Amino acid sequence: MLDLRQLRYFVAVAETEHVGRAAEQLHISQSPLSRQIAQLEKDLGLTLFERDRQRIRLTSDGRVFLGETRALLTHAGRLENLGRRLGRGEEGGLCIGYVPDAMHTGLLPAALRTLRTERPGIHVALYGQQSAEQFEWLRRRSLDIALVQEPPAEDDPDLCSALLLEDPLLLVLPEGHPLAQQPDLAPADLDGQPWIAVESSRDPAWRDTFVASCVALGFTPDITLDAAEPLTALGLVASGFGLALVQRSMVRGTAPGVAVRELPWHDGSARLWAAWHRTDLRPVVGEFRATVLDAAAAQPRCPRS
Repeated sequence: MLDLRQLRYFVAVAETEHVGRAAEQLHISQSPLSRQIAQLEKDLGLTLFERDRQRIRLTSDGRVFLGETRALLTHAGRLENLGRRLGRGEEGGLCIGYVPDAMHTGLLPAALRTLRTERPGIHVALYGQQSAEQFEWLRRRSLDIALVQEPPAEDDPDLCSALLLEDPLLLVLPEGHPLAQQPDLAPADLDGQPWIAVESSRDPAWRDTFVASCVALGFTPDITLDAAEPLTALGLVASGFGLALVQRSMVRGTAPGVAVRELPWHDGSARLWAAWHRTDLRPVVGEFRATVLDAAAAQPRCPRS
């Protein structure tokens, strides 16, 4: 049986790469800390650290073990918090993972408002994470539901999903740009224009994918800058650096300094999915998921048992 105290000691040493600093952080002396780490390695039959006179470093096995240990400690903290709340007669909690699109589209805030009205005793913990990380947390039961930019694989044995919404992409231009006054825009009008490419996924080839999609529509963008998310792109467009495609929910009310145009020949959109573990451990999880799916009129997709 793993000792959570030893695991916390291990994480502290791994993150500081220094037994002395870790001991200060943990408010214990170095000798017992070193003994606990050595005992953990002995119990596991695994060398977690490479040691020399200057510093202590994780082995490759130690790095893998660190990731799993952090997840276990997160879940242990959640379990302890849940137990205390249940002990006080509260209903428990929900752990929700999300990407920024879930917030600015209004879908997650609306679902949370419904939850607060119907179940005011529920504690909510929100975790902003990339989709892949959310899937791992769902499998470890550290999340109850995930709101992500892409679904898990259709044949995933553990996870189910549903498409919640498609947020159309609109053209955003500097308000003084000549094309902003043009009544109709054709693909040829955008050819060679300076562009800000907005990262839409963690796929390393996302930039190439964006250019290929533009070429397929009939124009080649001259990408001058990359933006990690849509708000940054809006700021760059307003500053006159170029054009961008940004989802409709981000340009409600029109940001200062930009003009927004629909492109009837462009059917691209940013998608938002819900994902969850196929087995519900608590009724409140299924109830909140139903709230989210009903708000979007989504149809679940779940692999067969």
